[in-house]
Parts: sequence; structure tokens; C-alpha cells
Amino acid sequence: MDQPSAEPKVGEYSDIEIEQARVLFSRPATFVLGCAKIEQLPDPDLPEIAFAGRSNVGKSSLINALVGMHKLARASNEPGRTREVNFFDLDGRLRLVDLPGYGWAKASKTTVKKFQDLGRDYLRGRVTLKRVYLLIDSRHGLKKVDDDALKALDLAAVSYQIILTKADKLKKGEIEKVQAETLKAISKRPAAFPAVLVTSSEKGTGMPELRAEIMRSTGVELT
Repeated sequence: MDQPSAEPKVGEYSDIEIEQARVLFSRPATFVLGCAKIEQLPDPDLPEIAFAGRSNVGKSSLINALVGMHKLARASNEPGRTREVNFFDLDGRLRLVDLPGYGWAKASKTTVKKFQDLGRDYLRGRVTLKRVYLLIDSRHGLKKVDDDALKALDLAAVSYQIILTKADKLKKGEIEKVQAETLKAISKRPAAFPAVLVTSSEKGTGMPELRAEIMRSTGVELT
């Protein structure tokens, strides 16, 4: 008689999960549209995962690394497309959503409020949103500027997980310290997922695990 399979442990992935996620994210990914108004959002007919974070934290680079493409998401040093909620389709099975960045010192307060409010509206009303991945630069850790994003995610009651980016810029002991400090800082936040992923878009560090976590959290299966 077959034994029931054990529940997967947080932050641990089987070889099968890693391989299935690799196959999923090797399938075609395309830019769908950028939405400047909540009314422009596509129909909620696919599971979605969203990426949020300070501007220049590496959201575009991470999305590109996930799907193995260099120019799917546009990396820029200016607000540009970060004023919109950008949707990417992965093989008609999953949408990756790039939320407006925050922390732009050069943008006016009115402009910043406009595209951050758009991101908050998306978080509050998107029934197909499975998880938000909040990107934090591993060289700096959580900062005061991240507080509003954490509060917005908790208020929206959407599951979110911290991803540390640019891990290749730190030594192993340093990144482990930041990871532990970050996990401790979010431990009492109601909507925070209890695991902190460490990644480097440049080196590919953490990408197999992130793909597997996305696949697990969305319930998307290969057919």
C-alpha cells in the first residue's frame, strides 16, 4: 500500500520540483501589456505572481533571469515603465506581474503617489494573485523606505515572500546574516511567508529554488 507523500517543507524542494519548474520557465514568455489605470488590467483568468521592490533593486533583471531571456522586462535607471503595472505571460499558464517601483527621489510626490496607488489597487482587488515577491537588495537589507510596502502587503492580506537580490555582491557569511536578520524582521508580520530566498540574477543563484517556489505556490502543473 502506498504511503501518503509528506508535506513539502518550507524552503526545501525535491529534484522533481526543481526540474518541473525549470521546464515550465523555459517555455515561451511574452510581454502582454502595461497598465496605467486599474481599468486596463487584463481579465483575471490566469494565476498571477507579482514582483515589488525599491527602484533599482533588480526586478527586471530577476524576471529576465527567471525565464532565461535578456530583454523581456526592461531594466532602466529611470522610472519609465515602472509607472505601470506590467504583465508577462508564461506559456498561457501563468502571469508574472511587475509592480511600480518605489523610492524614486527624483520623481515628484504626485507622480510617485499615482503609480504607487495603482500598485496598491492591484494588490487589494486581484483575485488571481497567488503571491507577491518583495525584492530587497541584500547589500542594504530592509530599510525604512520598505515599511510602507510591508504595511500595504499586510493590509491587502496577500501572501508575500522576501527575495534578497544581488547576493553575488556579498560574501557567504554576510548574506547568511542578512537572510537571518530579514527573516527575524518579518516573523510577526501576518501575511509574510516564513522563508527568505537568496538570489543573484547575474550568477543564477537561487533561480531554481525561486522557480520551484512559484510553481508550488500557484499550483501550476505541467501537462
